[in-house]
Amino acid sequence: MQDNTQLGDITLEVNEGIGTITFYHPAHNSLPGKLLAKFTQTIHDAGQRDDIEVIILKSAGDRTFCAGASFDELASIEDFPTGKQFFMGFANVINACRKCPKIIIGRVQGKAVGGGVGVASATDYCFATQYASVKLSELAVGIGPFVVGPACERKLGLSAMSQLAINATAWRSAQWAKENGLFAEVYDSAAEMDEAIQVLAHKLVHSNPEAKRLLKKVFWEGTEHWDTLLEERAEMSGKLVLSDYSKNAIAKFKGK
Repeated sequence: MQDNTQLGDITLEVNEGIGTITFYHPAHNSLPGKLLAKFTQTIHDAGQRDDIEVIILKSAGDRTFCAGASFDELASIEDFPTGKQFFMGFANVINACRKCPKIIIGRVQGKAVGGGVGVASATDYCFATQYASVKLSELAVGIGPFVVGPACERKLGLSAMSQLAINATAWRSAQWAKENGLFAEVYDSAAEMDEAIQVLAHKLVHSNPEAKRLLKKVFWEGTEHWDTLLEERAEMSGKLVLSDYSKNAIAKFKGK
């Protein structure tokens, strides 16, 4: 049997001051721990490069943006340290986006689930297509969107985030996500979206670097405690995933 946790890749391409980070996994762009670790490092490295003025964060393909956590990996967790480490993967990506001194533009071409919504929420300005429905499905498998919750709440507000968290099997449209602040702009097609992304990215390349750096700090004021907060949230999920309830729910989900 193929080990899905070893598949996929993260790439960084630099062109005219724009650093494009692309993540890919054959299982609907889900993110196992190995990819999350590389994702975190790639965001950090891009933030330190002098030849990058702005970052575009995207996934490969023309359908799902990100299916969230790897269910193969989730189902294999048997102890608390492994569980905490698993959920720290998304915590580290979110914190890398938060600490990155460069403005990050998100490109969401399709559906985002769970951790995928967290990744989109961690960008500074997020574009989407009309196909970019969102769902926080964690409660449906006995956990909860604890790790991605702070990032989602920061963008959506507590009310909208709680709607996603409570009604964990319901999709919300891209327009709903735009109305509630997750997406800045929604386009009919990926081609239209990509054109708009390039226009903004090139404007940002030629904007004052120090002003951009200071703006980024202002945008994320009040989140300085997230290193500790997201670790605590990872511990919550790491305990919950070991429960019989969660194990049964994950098994049922994988069996669909």
